[in-house]
Amino acid sequence: MEQTEPRIDRAMPEPVPLPRRPRLAPKGRQVDPAARERVDRLCADLEPRADLLIEHLHRLQDADGGLRKGLLAALAERLRLSQAEVHEVATFHHHFDVDDDAAALPATTVRVCTSLSCAMAGGQSLLADLRQRLAGDPSVRVVEAPCIGQCHRAPAACVGQHQLPEASVGSVSAALAEGDTGPRLLPASGAPESPRDYAQFRRLLAGALTPEAVLAELKASGLRGLGGAGFPAWRKWDTVRAQPGPRYLVVNIDEGEVGTFKDWQLLSIQPRLALEGLLIAARVVGAEKAWIYLRDEYHDCRALLQDELAALGQRIAGWQAEFPQVLFPAIELRRGAGAYVCGEESALIESLEGRRGLPRLKPPIVALQGLFGRPTLVHNVETLSWLPAILEQGGAWLAGQGRRGRNGLRRFSVSGRVKHPGCYLAPAGITLRELIHEYAGGMTDGHQLQAYLPGGASGGILPAALAELPLDFDTLAEYGAFVGSMAVVVLSRQDRVREVATGLMRFFEHESCGQCTPCRAGTAQARALMQAPVWDAERLAELSHVMRDASICGLGQAAPNPFDSVLRFFPREVQP
Repeated sequence: MEQTEPRIDRAMPEPVPLPRRPRLAPKGRQVDPAARERVDRLCADLEPRADLLIEHLHRLQDADGGLRKGLLAALAERLRLSQAEVHEVATFHHHFDVDDDAAALPATTVRVCTSLSCAMAGGQSLLADLRQRLAGDPSVRVVEAPCIGQCHRAPAACVGQHQLPEASVGSVSAALAEGDTGPRLLPASGAPESPRDYAQFRRLLAGALTPEAVLAELKASGLRGLGGAGFPAWRKWDTVRAQPGPRYLVVNIDEGEVGTFKDWQLLSIQPRLALEGLLIAARVVGAEKAWIYLRDEYHDCRALLQDELAALGQRIAGWQAEFPQVLFPAIELRRGAGAYVCGEESALIESLEGRRGLPRLKPPIVALQGLFGRPTLVHNVETLSWLPAILEQGGAWLAGQGRRGRNGLRRFSVSGRVKHPGCYLAPAGITLRELIHEYAGGMTDGHQLQAYLPGGASGGILPAALAELPLDFDTLAEYGAFVGSMAVVVLSRQDRVREVATGLMRFFEHESCGQCTPCRAGTAQARALMQAPVWDAERLAELSHVMRDASICGLGQAAPNPFDSVLRFFPREVQP
């Protein structure tokens, strides 16, 4: 055996650290004194709290038409957040436009809806015409927008903060020329006080109603959450009420489902019903504070609510003098910023806390651990608006409404190929044909029913052969569909169902928060497969299975419904 020299391990010398030069400024973009002064001036009446980040961003966006990076750095300093935290929230929401400091920012943004109902009414043509007409005007930005909650006025557009009652090139141009870019007055604006206003809440204050009695009537009414999930309302109240305080309440008015506009209509006509429902619910479950989260497209509702909350504050001052032992909830009105996913209650709560609207993993549910980690009751406007009527007429009265064995009344947002699109209060269990002919004036002249969406973009697509099914929670499950928030979009034989489904998938791809791979990648892959001349049914079926089983929230879990419906009920549309 050959002899080898023994290996000698030589210790490496310790590296000599180089002297560090002292840092002259903190890491990241440096804050310009002028930017700091401007942020402080624009946000002077806002507390410098991290949970108010989105409200601060709105102040800057409204003032400049966009968000300059220098001002974002100053805002991060004001709120004691990292610049990355501020930037990620600003870029997550569609209504914020982050630009360089030197960029010319347009004074007005025109948003043109191209979601289903508006696309059927010529939304894409309106968008193209406006871009051509306003191409040379640097003061205006024209953008394509998802549903803005005006499906009954399709095609819909919003000029600055003004939702047009009728959108056209002429009406948009006129609004810009006249500077008509602010919120408009709604029917309920300045409505005189009525003896019925807050009457049931006063009964609760006076002891004529006990919290237990309210819960009993709520249970007898069979009222379910009308924002989409349909969970029994009394169970949510019971769960929150049983938790140790402090407890909170959140009103979810971020109705971003394609085809939905019922909360907008309720607020525009009877905002005090929802506010009284808020007070009743807060009193019964012991909520110390309430937040109203309003979708940003509803600028007119925001102006109305601000006035109503100011008037309610005066009422509460009088009640406090009369009932000094009662703790009345403080109420905050917050603006969303254009994110469909924030309609999901845990994503909404993340947004309220000043972060990106990323849905939370469950458990725990928000009734146990919600806003700021506390038990939280979340309801939409329609659910809360039923409480005064339930207490006035009794829970059995509401439960006695309905058709075909269903209980209660529902507000259906009806749009598409009908003569009179609108929001209609109808019995639970009504069929589509009855809804169209008894409420919406029948089909538009020259159109014959081919299919319908019973629950907006996520509720599936059903053929005309199933137009006699009762519309309510749990009645459509065997057909792969659901009513959700009761957003009914009617299609005719002049519409191509596969193109409708593909457009809905583009919507889901755009609105996915990107947190989980099944939804983020699944919506993109599905959209690509659906744009092929012939659909790969096997691959789409596999994709549907993965997205339903592995997505974190309802967006990814329900996104396959459009293409699953087409493959099941309209197979000829996807075959050669």
